[in-house]
Amino acid sequence: MLIAASAGALAAGPAPTADVVDASRKPIPAAYREMAAQMSREAGIAYRYGTAATYEGAAPAPTLFARDKPTRLGAPAPDHAFFWQVGGPPSSDPGAYSSNWAQLLFVADDPAQRVGVSDVQVSNYMYNTFAQLPQLSWTRTMAPGGGIDQVNVLGYKTAGIVSGNPVATGRCAGRPGFCSQSVIAFQNGVIASAGSNTSTNSTTVKLPPDKVPTAIAMTNDSEFALVTVWDTTALKGQVAVVALAGLCDGCDPYHNGTNGARPYYPWWDEWHQAYPGLPNMGDIAFMKILGYIDLPGMAAPTEIAVTTGLDQFSTTMGGGHFIGESSTPLSRHWREFVRGGPHYERYAKGGMAVVISKSEQKAAFIDLKPLFSYLNGIYFSEANGQVDKLGPADDQWPYAFARQSAQMPKVVKTISLGARPTAVKTTVSAKSPRAWIATEDGTLHIFSIDGYAPGGTPAAPSAAAIAEVGSVGGIGRNATSMATSKGDPDSSVDTLNQQVIVASRGDRKVSWVRFAPNGNSGQIVRTLRDSRLVDPIAIEDADNFANPGFVVSVSDYGGKAVRNYRYGPVTFSDGGSCARPKGCPLTPTGSIAIEYAGAMSLPGKPFQLTTANTP
Repeated sequence: MLIAASAGALAAGPAPTADVVDASRKPIPAAYREMAAQMSREAGIAYRYGTAATYEGAAPAPTLFARDKPTRLGAPAPDHAFFWQVGGPPSSDPGAYSSNWAQLLFVADDPAQRVGVSDVQVSNYMYNTFAQLPQLSWTRTMAPGGGIDQVNVLGYKTAGIVSGNPVATGRCAGRPGFCSQSVIAFQNGVIASAGSNTSTNSTTVKLPPDKVPTAIAMTNDSEFALVTVWDTTALKGQVAVVALAGLCDGCDPYHNGTNGARPYYPWWDEWHQAYPGLPNMGDIAFMKILGYIDLPGMAAPTEIAVTTGLDQFSTTMGGGHFIGESSTPLSRHWREFVRGGPHYERYAKGGMAVVISKSEQKAAFIDLKPLFSYLNGIYFSEANGQVDKLGPADDQWPYAFARQSAQMPKVVKTISLGARPTAVKTTVSAKSPRAWIATEDGTLHIFSIDGYAPGGTPAAPSAAAIAEVGSVGGIGRNATSMATSKGDPDSSVDTLNQQVIVASRGDRKVSWVRFAPNGNSGQIVRTLRDSRLVDPIAIEDADNFANPGFVVSVSDYGGKAVRNYRYGPVTFSDGGSCARPKGCPLTPTGSIAIEYAGAMSLPGKPFQLTTANTP
């Protein structure tokens, strides 16, 4: 299958970065290995994301409205100080607190002083005030290093576990309250969990020295991390499958959830025993590399996306409680998860991962059903006693592919593209699941993955179901990042599945692309351009839980900052100065209904971020 390139593709753009493949798209051994060693540095960023915009002829970007200088809230809660801009005056009641949190990756100016990962408060509501300025969280300002260095990562560095800068980060996305931790890959092959103020579990695994990570995606409920790697010995591309287990905060995966004297945060409802590969709330306490999936004809994978098709709210019971805590131990509750049981619809049965290679102009589609089918078959059967034998060895739970090869996911299709792919994303839980692939020429290609997510049907779908069903032009040249849309002022839109946010590094703009109900066509419904944006390289949308704020965050690589923008009204669930239904509106600039929410400068160049709601 060949997709024709759009006319005028990058005709005025910069020369391509030196490549790692030859004219026949075969890896050049020396160039391949040299680039693999640079993935966390500026040379690697230039390879993965292209050069910054140098295009001529575009109209000057407007300067969007920015609110007055933020006000520091120091009273009535001096220990909870932060800068706010919307609402007020501050009250004496913290109200229905809600906060959005991000892990931000950057190429540090001085790697000896900074770990290249930072915790950032994206937005925050309390005391009748709303903060839309990206800033250090009030929970981190007293941390070592002034709070810039991510706490878990700082610990890994201090212990000598992590060396080198971060390469990639991944986090599941969808409903607020889930996805509490991200997973980060480092240049030395370590894959590590990074927590928040209320999910502090930490754990790591390490890839072999000749397998270099380039990208990470996490399944809907943090069951697995899928890590694309370059094998510098065999000169081939692979996907490492890492089983994850969420656990009560501070609990020991090897001692059935005991946590000693550490505080336990009951609102997560996490498991009290480690069950790698089952849905969880994201407080990751255990990881294990199960094995590697070869990518036929693909030596240099650069990005990955994944969906199981499972709505995260499906994993909850009455009152919105996650199934984990009340279903521990599985030895007593597994029958509740079999067909006909009350929890049968509350876990994933399959899924689809999509991997792209920029150099080789290919996309590979991976069926995850074998993996989920095997693990579910053990957990929810009389055989579940073996899951107590948790450990890193191949013959300890969960078993490695080398011991149980039937569980290995299968590459069901690889396609060639007519232009270099630069970003990939999938729907979260749509009835008509789709994968979106952006190409360097400014086109967003829409692929059907019908039948593969949620993957609950007994029969395997045909690979013919994977096909391009439409496209959207005008997203901007060199679209380096796509984000799951987590809300919109138009409440009729199924944002998780019917909309995606795209950052174009080439044209220095951000586009909201909205798709038709059948998912086969779309159009741009909102565009962000701002004179302050120097070099947008990554984008993330904030959750809109309890107190919606419609805040999007942009990693400005060349500008050495993370910048926030607000594209809808702020509403406080408990009334106050931004009471529903109208809330506090934004201030447009002419016809552009987006305002500048401020920036946080960084000691380096940010290139990736992930966000989630945190209690």
